[in-house]
Amino acid sequence: MTKNRIFCMFLTLLTLVLGSGCDKIDNKVVPSFVVHVDLGSIALWNTYGVAGMGDYRIFSREKQLPSNFPYNVNTYTGYGGVLLMMGLEMPMAYDLSCPVEMSRDVILTINPDNYDAVCPRCGSRFNPLTGAGGPLSGVAINNKVGMRQYRVIPSNGGYIIAN
Repeated sequence: MTKNRIFCMFLTLLTLVLGSGCDKIDNKVVPSFVVHVDLGSIALWNTYGVAGMGDYRIFSREKQLPSNFPYNVNTYTGYGGVLLMMGLEMPMAYDLSCPVEMSRDVILTINPDNYDAVCPRCGSRFNPLTGAGGPLSGVAINNKVGMRQYRVIPSNGGYIIAN
């Protein structure tokens, strides 16, 4: 093999390796803040949890949402609040801050018609129901950013949301 052919093969391989990472969505751009919402009993889950597909609830200690939730010193709701949504098979949880805007004050809203999470500032749309919070449209697609996802851990008939 000639040096030129080897160099061309090397460039082709390098392009394939570097190009393969371009389709990945970065769902870690929203700063990592502590998250701990305890819905780990049947009573708490039945009151504050989600039941059917697309059912959702927003938790924000700072804004006291829901207003009657028993927030305590061990409750933390991340950077911009927590979106809890029932997915196809299990509950999903995300940070509510727009990963494009990166501000605690720019909070995604849920479109009740299709369950997309929508940024009121940049207009980006995300799929928290079936797409793991990935971008659907707007600047988020170009930036390849998605919603920060949190763990939803089964516990005593309910769930605990944590990061």
